[in-house]
Amino acid sequence: MMKDKVFLTSTDTTVGFVSQNASKLDAIKQRPPHKKYIKAVNSLATLKKFTRVPSQHKNRVRRMKKTTFVMSDGNSYRIIQDKRHLLLIDRLKWAYTTSANLSDHPYNEAFAKKSADVIIEPLIYSDKSSTILKLGKNTIRRIR
Repeated sequence: MMKDKVFLTSTDTTVGFVSQNASKLDAIKQRPPHKKYIKAVNSLATLKKFTRVPSQHKNRVRRMKKTTFVMSDGNSYRIIQDKRHLLLIDRLKWAYTTSANLSDHPYNEAFAKKSADVIIEPLIYSDKSSTILKLGKNTIRRIR
């Protein structure tokens, strides 16, 4: 079943692990389970199933590319715009996404390929991470 798989793929920002199973990602990355992952979604409609987007930010959230939004509930979301990455996210509707490396370590392709259940090639590596914006009811604060 796709929900239990960990995919290694080129995301909209870098090579990453994508899965709906956070505990499998925790085990692969050797990271504590209390740390949250970015939830990649295929549309604003899917995002609305998880959180409320303040009205004045809806257009911004829908249109901005390679941008992660931290909502008032403390969870992070990114609407995927990249056509190649969207092929996978459309099938899943949503998935946790994270860089394909051990926590606090650089990317290692051999480790990443060994750790994934499914590899979607070509893997195009970029060290450019997404912009992160924290949305308040009336405010926006750039985190990264």
